[in-house]
Amino acid sequence: MDNLFLMGFFQKTWEWLDTLDRQLFLLVNGSWTHPWFDTILPIWREANTWLPLYLFLMLLVVINFPSKAISWILTAIITFAISDQVSSSLFKPFFARLRPCNEPELVGMVRLLLPNCGSGYSFTSSHATNHFAFSVFVFLTMGRVLGQWKWVFLFWAASVAYAQVYVGVHYPIDVLCGAILGTLIGWATATIYHQRFQSLTLDSKYSSK
Repeated sequence: MDNLFLMGFFQKTWEWLDTLDRQLFLLVNGSWTHPWFDTILPIWREANTWLPLYLFLMLLVVINFPSKAISWILTAIITFAISDQVSSSLFKPFFARLRPCNEPELVGMVRLLLPNCGSGYSFTSSHATNHFAFSVFVFLTMGRVLGQWKWVFLFWAASVAYAQVYVGVHYPIDVLCGAILGTLIGWATATIYHQRFQSLTLDSKYSSK
């Protein structure tokens, strides 16, 4: 009886969350829109758009922290790889949730702002997971160097996650849980990095400048 009660409780809770999730998706994707966002956000969410940012960070580390540059860059790449694999290869096939743009019940209601919806599943959003993992890793390992600018990386990750809902390929719960998952991964890799290599500090030959 207890098991049946719990199963019924979780089923009703998920149905309530799913309904709320879809309603919020339709607001973000269909009501809270603007032509400027329609043009910018599909580009904003693209990984290639941010290649200059990744290059800038690598150069910043190489120039200012030459003794730790290789370890930092490798750990950042590992952070990306772990977050992507956990989201794409573990969570998505396990939950097998359809993307909103592939959901039969939402046909004619979704504004898809990309050339295609994609054949992959929706939960969790790999964009949200990857960007939050990387931004939290940068926030924790380079916070002393970036100062108040470190907060921009969290806003950046949140804006990419929001864009995934706006363009029609993810639900809000997908990006919210992806953000939580990415935050945990970024925190874990940053913690390991600190334990192994300590915090980033200017090498002595640079600190005198």
